[in-house]
Amino acid sequence: MKINFKSKALIFAFLLLLLSANAQDWANLKRYQNENTALTAPDNKEDRVVFMGNSITQGWVEMHPEFFKQNPYIGRGISGQTTPQMLIRFRQDVIALHPKVVVILAGTNDIAGNTGPSTLEMIIDNLSSMAELANDNGIRVVLCSVLPAYDYPWKRGMEPNIKIPKLNALIKAYCEKKGFIYLDYFTPMADERNGMKAELTVDGVHCTLQGYKVMEQLVQVAIKQALILSPRKY
Repeated sequence: MKINFKSKALIFAFLLLLLSANAQDWANLKRYQNENTALTAPDNKEDRVVFMGNSITQGWVEMHPEFFKQNPYIGRGISGQTTPQMLIRFRQDVIALHPKVVVILAGTNDIAGNTGPSTLEMIIDNLSSMAELANDNGIRVVLCSVLPAYDYPWKRGMEPNIKIPKLNALIKAYCEKKGFIYLDYFTPMADERNGMKAELTVDGVHCTLQGYKVMEQLVQVAIKQALILSPRKY
């Protein structure tokens, strides 16, 4: 069977597309590669904490860097990421840094469908895997509620005001079952529509400095609680 020039060109273009897809760093493993390499191991007195998350965590470091510099806190947030992406990079961006505590804030981009359709059960599965990987490596776990959002400016109609409270209930129940710290950001930051209070957000999803300061007070209490605990044994 003869293949004409047009068919050859289509096959070639398809192969190039496959190669390009395989070459993509889907989980953005290179984002913190240099910072991780440059980071020295903590000494016994350092209560190192890694914050794993998405744009909310990344924006936190960018908007209020002093909070991280004045504490032994390391931000490992990447804008737009979903829980399967974070799970892929969890070993290099959390476990390899040898923190005493990890603060995991994730799930809203899954609900938005950033990397494809995702059920609440799929999200809690990925969060559970991260938490249990941390625990198995001697790291205390703080699992955060997803922040309130009435709608997503980049993906309308996904009903986060309905789905986020349901996901948070799953996260809380999981933490109670496993003995991990559950950090409730949602309750003090939500308005009557399950959106974020206007003064705490720039776009209904991401935080103002005032929003981050609310989170800072809450997370420092949760970190202190986590440091008292020993990693769970199963």
